[in-house]
Amino acid sequence: MTSAGGPTDEREHWRSGVGFVLATLGAAVGIGNVWRFSYVAGEHGGGAFLIVYVLFVAAVGLPLMLAEFALGHAAQRGPEAAFAAVAPRRAWRRAGLPGIAVATLILAYYAVIAGWTLKFFVVYLLGGTGLSDASVAFEAFLASPQPVAWQAAVMAACVAIVGAGVQRGIEAATTWLMPLLALVLVVLAGYSLSLPGARDGLAFVFAPDWNALARADVYLAAMGQAFFSLGLACGVMVTYGGYLPRGRALLRPAVAIVAGDTGFAVVAGVMVFPAVFSFGLDPAAGPALAFVTMPQVFAQMPFGRVFGAAFFGLLAVAALTSAISLLEVVVAFVVDRGRTRRPRAALAAGAAIFVLGLPAALSFGWLGGVRIAGLGVLDAMDFVASNVLMPLNGLLIAAFVGWVWSAHEARRASTLRAPWAGAWHAVLRYGAPGVIALVLLRALGVVGA
Repeated sequence: MTSAGGPTDEREHWRSGVGFVLATLGAAVGIGNVWRFSYVAGEHGGGAFLIVYVLFVAAVGLPLMLAEFALGHAAQRGPEAAFAAVAPRRAWRRAGLPGIAVATLILAYYAVIAGWTLKFFVVYLLGGTGLSDASVAFEAFLASPQPVAWQAAVMAACVAIVGAGVQRGIEAATTWLMPLLALVLVVLAGYSLSLPGARDGLAFVFAPDWNALARADVYLAAMGQAFFSLGLACGVMVTYGGYLPRGRALLRPAVAIVAGDTGFAVVAGVMVFPAVFSFGLDPAAGPALAFVTMPQVFAQMPFGRVFGAAFFGLLAVAALTSAISLLEVVVAFVVDRGRTRRPRAALAAGAAIFVLGLPAALSFGWLGGVRIAGLGVLDAMDFVASNVLMPLNGLLIAAFVGWVWSAHEARRASTLRAPWAGAWHAVLRYGAPGVIALVLLRALGVVGA
């Protein structure tokens, strides 16, 4: 049996159930939780959107997460080896490869964005911002070669943690980082609630517009957010499920992870938008909210440099825990095949993904004139990975677990009891594919805006 540590070692597992939950929660929680969730909620009915979102998380996101956990847990392997171990027909034995491809592509550009957060954290930590004009400063940074160095720093941290192993690397890191992340988030949210404009910021995110429930775009947005915010269909949940010792129940940790990810996004909204409204800035800035709008907030508030360092430290940690999980998918693939030991696999995979991400790092500078279907290089990579490959891989997983894998074996692997096992299997057969297909068609412009 090959292992997480090398071709001749016993396979490594999570040291504890708490470690598994924290590591997987770290994989799900990312930079987008800080601004995208709350911004989408505010633009699609506030509290009404949240209700729809939670329903989709429970009805589709949770079942698909359980499906991925079940695959990895049953096979005790990563995506490619897991499908090969349980697939009844040869045609499906390479069905795990798309998940590995998705993780590779996402990490290639995600490390670039994570590098931006690390750069801002270091700048604030050293006591200066250099952001008298935040928009101009950010554009100048992106146009320079600097993003490459910060991308390299992120990848180096990922390689060091993943190379150390499941317990001593990933679990040890996330056991410290995730509680720290939660503490900083709560402190910043508490301060934000004390600002004069807190009520308006909360209303932007949470005040329910019940008329929005009549709009199809609200449901499509909620489906997309529920699917993507949980880190599904990129090989991570299969890989992490494979490190869970046999015989462990899957439902309770899956529920904890889903609830934690949603709670993080909601509290992040409480942190960001009251501050934005308090200082009269644009809440609809999208991705620029973190790197342009928030520095303007910190420039106006007392102890702004301290809060700026805390905010970008928060983003950097969230980015790092997600990046670790993506690299682990690729490393597990190499190690499961028994070709090399973990440290060497982590170094080789990290170096290759760094090179793949270089065009994204330079896409606002030297490669700024390059357009792919009208998009810059980084945006094009993000669109292909998030809007095309992830939904396609999600459809593949739902189809395999729902229709191809033995129903008896799949239900047993889920660790669910009747009648919940039957309901879960039915969702994967009929409900999840339809929802994921709608998300894909929406992204491609075939269905409503």
